[in-house]
Amino acid sequence: MVGALLLAGFGLYAQARLAGSAQARARTTDMVSSLPFFGSTPTPTPKPPPDSYPVAVQTPEVPNGVVAGACLAFNPTGVDLHHTFFIDPGHGGPDPGATAGSVQEKDLSLAVALQLKDQLRADGYRVVLARTADTSVAKLADSQVQNGVLTNSGVHLDALARIACANASHAEALVSIHFNAFNDPGVGGQETYYDDARDFAGDNLRLAKLLQSSLQASFNKAGWQVPDRGVLSDASTGNNGLTPEADAYGRLLELGPTKAGWNDHPTTMPGALVEPFFVSDPVEAQVASSPEGRRAIASGIEQALIGFASVPAPSPSAAAGG
Repeated sequence: MVGALLLAGFGLYAQARLAGSAQARARTTDMVSSLPFFGSTPTPTPKPPPDSYPVAVQTPEVPNGVVAGACLAFNPTGVDLHHTFFIDPGHGGPDPGATAGSVQEKDLSLAVALQLKDQLRADGYRVVLARTADTSVAKLADSQVQNGVLTNSGVHLDALARIACANASHAEALVSIHFNAFNDPGVGGQETYYDDARDFAGDNLRLAKLLQSSLQASFNKAGWQVPDRGVLSDASTGNNGLTPEADAYGRLLELGPTKAGWNDHPTTMPGALVEPFFVSDPVEAQVASSPEGRRAIASGIEQALIGFASVPAPSPSAAAGG
């Protein structure tokens, strides 16, 4: 269907926009589940890719370690530039993220991450992926998955495992890849989150701005006019009502600062979270699911990270974390 939309003189996004009828949008409204922990059955875990190697995760917050295929490093295939980036495909396994029909956030984020990994390696960068398959990152207890649904305890543990993996990777920047959803299928666009409470908040903001502008440039190059929803502080994510502890923290765990008993060892490098499209918008979901969309997102993130790495890192004292 995507190929049929690539008509002469129009980009994929524009053609899909024309095809996105009000009737299709109404159907999508009924299909959308933006609940972040709506469960699904994970597929069997494949063997780790042969050209990868594990990054050791040893922290009391993740007592059982990580699953096979999680926290894997990939050396550059191009000339080694001696930079490492940590890429986290959001959700996974029993946590599909936002869903609309057959489109699941966890699948889109992983596809983009794998594409991005290949491009960055060819550029000369070492890449560490939080996960490489449809799995959680942490080894979960049976009690943390109930009726195929990831519990709040499991969500917290899995986020801590991603943080531990990022820190063990010794990366100089992290990007968490997610996709958005809303109960109105007419809402769409691209946004990027950063944390403004860290000691390296300035670098967080610089990375977030690079990601936002590079993704917009990549979409424009493809001929797609994707609404620019801007760069936002993760404090604006507000309370999600999942647990009192999460509400009291009020930040994105993977980006946010220390809080005793909740986030004892936060990420130690600048980071940002990108949401390139809304899966609840049938047009954007179609583009995000296409090879063209995957490459455009990966290329935008790639160019942002290259730009970020071109500026010297701050002194160790400035990178201690907040």
